Amino acid sequence: MRGEAGTRRAAGTTTGDQPDAVATAAAVRSGETDARTVTEEAIARIEERDPGLHAVVHTRFEAALAEVAAGLPDGPLHGVPMLVKDLGTEVEGLPATGGSRLFSEVTARRDSELVARYRRAGAVILGTTNTPELGLNASTEPALHGPTRNPWNHAYSPGGSSGGSAAAVAAGMVPVAHASDGGGSIRIPAAACGLFGLKPSRGRVSPAPRPTTLSGLVSAHHALTTTVRDSALLLDVVAGPLPGDAFAAPDPGAPFAELARRDPGRLRIGLLTTVPDGPEVHPDCARAARSAAELCARLGHEVVETTARYRPADVAVTSAMLMGADVVSQIDARLEQLGRPLADDDIEPFTRVLYESYRARPAADVSRALRRVQEIGWAVGAAFDEVDLLLSPTLAQPTPPLGTLDTADPASVYRHASVYSAFTSFCNLTGMPAMSVPFFGPDREGLPLGVQFAGPLGGEGTLLALAAQLERAAA
Repeated sequence: MRGEAGTRRAAGTTTGDQPDAVATAAAVRSGETDARTVTEEAIARIEERDPGLHAVVHTRFEAALAEVAAGLPDGPLHGVPMLVKDLGTEVEGLPATGGSRLFSEVTARRDSELVARYRRAGAVILGTTNTPELGLNASTEPALHGPTRNPWNHAYSPGGSSGGSAAAVAAGMVPVAHASDGGGSIRIPAAACGLFGLKPSRGRVSPAPRPTTLSGLVSAHHALTTTVRDSALLLDVVAGPLPGDAFAAPDPGAPFAELARRDPGRLRIGLLTTVPDGPEVHPDCARAARSAAELCARLGHEVVETTARYRPADVAVTSAMLMGADVVSQIDARLEQLGRPLADDDIEPFTRVLYESYRARPAADVSRALRRVQEIGWAVGAAFDEVDLLLSPTLAQPTPPLGTLDTADPASVYRHASVYSAFTSFCNLTGMPAMSVPFFGPDREGLPLGVQFAGPLGGEGTLLALAAQLERAAA
């Protein structure tokens, strides 16, 4: 909606007026359609629309149709076609590349727990989506698969690292797609592609069977959707720890789908449009946040100006230490499997800079980073003694053209990275949930804008309830 927060279409439809996941499952259950027809239509849309976007990197169409023919579980996603991001979450029998040439020959031997939960709920997995190498970029332009293009304007980025999933959903190929977020990687593509993107609390979704080591502190799995109710339903499907998980989020007390239908009550919302020593915020992005604040006030919420209790550079350095150590671990483990040293063309220049830098860092640096994580968490958490939620732009600057974040030029990525994570990464470091709500300004290039709401650990229910209220107001 122009000038309002909300989804691209009325609740229940995706781009191109395709039904959302809730409506799709309901239509299959009622007999209005059937799972095979829905699956075949989704396959046809992928084959028609993906060549211009390059969102999907691996498919399993025949296997999916065979699963439909054999009978799907009668769960809440019965007959809903989905795609899964090719990073940290595996689909049995499909390549598990992480967008990297070093991992291009790896094939998943089993489903990740998250994918297994989708399947048990009746979803039909059609393939995997593009991602930057090892998720290390806010744009999806890997050397292995090539760039994914934004459906709103093919010259622009769909964001990253869940850019393939975002482009597929925004183009109406599937109603929903899996995504993950280590510094904004659900919310940044949501903003770039006009979608709803919720990053859950730390420990809400199990990463099994892949140990996440230090990156587990900052990474979270969920989805990109066009409607709030789809996001809530999908979170109900996948939420909950496995015994032995390193982290577990607080019990929400009720299904997320139910929480999303509740009145959020009168919230006190803190508005941020700048961050200390952060990048310049584009007027369009600041305007979107202020307009969202005005809408919240019209809905009866109290909105107050506030200041950020973190510095983006501090968050970036701390996050980079944890993510960098994990990158070293992943690459070294792969090289050990291959029984050889790292070759010149195994990884992209930006990834190599990270690898060479962090493999030489002492263990004490990791310990200091872990201590700093807690200190930043306490500082930011104190804000929720005064407000219920924080509101900001999702991005400090509008969606960039493809090539702006070029991993062949590490200096360029370093120069621009903070612009696209200044408002998002602190939520990963603290483990707090946050959502990007689409805001159809549009910006001066005709692309969508997003605004972010962040809440305290375990606060997904409040975020979803507010998002649903904003969605209704925009309909």
